[in-house]
Amino acid sequence: MTKGNEISNNNDLSLEQREALISALKARFEDNMNRHQGLEWAQVQAKLDANAEKLWSLHEMERTGGEPDVVDHDKKKDEYIFYDCSAESPKGRRSVCYDREALESRKKHKPENNALDMATAMGIDLLTEEQYRALQKLENFDMKTSSWVQTPSDIRELGGALFCDYRYGKVFLYHNGASSYYGARGFRGSLKV
Repeated sequence: MTKGNEISNNNDLSLEQREALISALKARFEDNMNRHQGLEWAQVQAKLDANAEKLWSLHEMERTGGEPDVVDHDKKKDEYIFYDCSAESPKGRRSVCYDREALESRKKHKPENNALDMATAMGIDLLTEEQYRALQKLENFDMKTSSWVQTPSDIRELGGALFCDYRYGKVFLYHNGASSYYGARGFRGSLKV
C-alpha cells in the first residue's frame, strides 16, 4: 500500500479498483458538466475501456488527491484530456521539489520526492503554463496552494523552476529555486486517453 507522495509500482488494478475508479470518474464528470460541455460520458467510457492501461494513471491521479476530470477532447486525435481538478494542489503530491537534479542538489532537509519523477512514474505530464491558465478558465483552483508547471530549459538550466496559483481574481506565474519545496505546493497533471 502506498501513501502520500509515493507511487505504486504495480500497474494492474483489481476489478474492484477499476469499478470504483470508473464510478468516481463518471460521478465527477456528471457533477461538473461546465468542464466539458458537449461531451458525453458514454464516449469517454468507451475510450477508457479501449485504453485500460490509462486507468492505472488515472487511479494514481485519484489516489494522490488530484480528482481527475475530462477538460477537453482533441477531435483530430480523438483523445479525451484529463486534468487534475482538485480545488487545491493534490494533497498526495505536495512538499516536492521540481526535478531529480534539484532533489540531489539539496544537502539538508531533502523532500521525499520531486514533481517530474512522480509525474513520469504516474504516466502523466505536468501542466504547462498555458494548460494551467486554461484550467483556471473553467473554475478557480489553487486559491490557497500553488502548483509546479513545466519549466522551459533555459530557466531550469539557471537553477529555477516555475509555479502558478490563483489569487486576487488572477492567475499568477512565479519562479523559485527548483530545489525549493513547500507544504502548500504540489503539481497538477494531464493525461490523454
